[in-house]
Amino acid sequence: MARAHARDNDAKAASAALSASETLLGQARDGAEEPAWIDFYHHARLSADAAEIFRDLKNPKAALTWNAQAAAMPPGVFTRSVGMRLAIVATAHLQGRDLDQGLALGHQAVDVLARVQSSRALDYVREFNNALTPWRREPRVAEFLHRTRTELGVAA
Repeated sequence: MARAHARDNDAKAASAALSASETLLGQARDGAEEPAWIDFYHHARLSADAAEIFRDLKNPKAALTWNAQAAAMPPGVFTRSVGMRLAIVATAHLQGRDLDQGLALGHQAVDVLARVQSSRALDYVREFNNALTPWRREPRVAEFLHRTRTELGVAA
């Protein structure tokens, strides 16, 4: 729900839903019996979702703070999730005007996402590419855009 509110640019509703999610997650972990659906959802996943929420709200500081709280996901097990998270955090760096870190993480995202087939993952790369607009004339940005086009089939 928080992600939907963030996509709708409703920061207040997104924050409220995120807070409710944190509360529910805490309650589920405190209880003796947890529902089966909660097994995959943990604080690292909530933090990764929150990073995406604040990226969508164009609040890079909050996105990067939440990302720092997210534990590294095991490589290979959640390849698509890792690649998408890299693209999300890379976009947040661009929103914070940090092209160097944004491109570094963007390249890592391409490295990871080149190993999966997911239209949703490619959407994250497209969003990152769109965030590169202010730097389109820079050669390293043009090189990155060429890379996404040739390796992932993502147009700039």
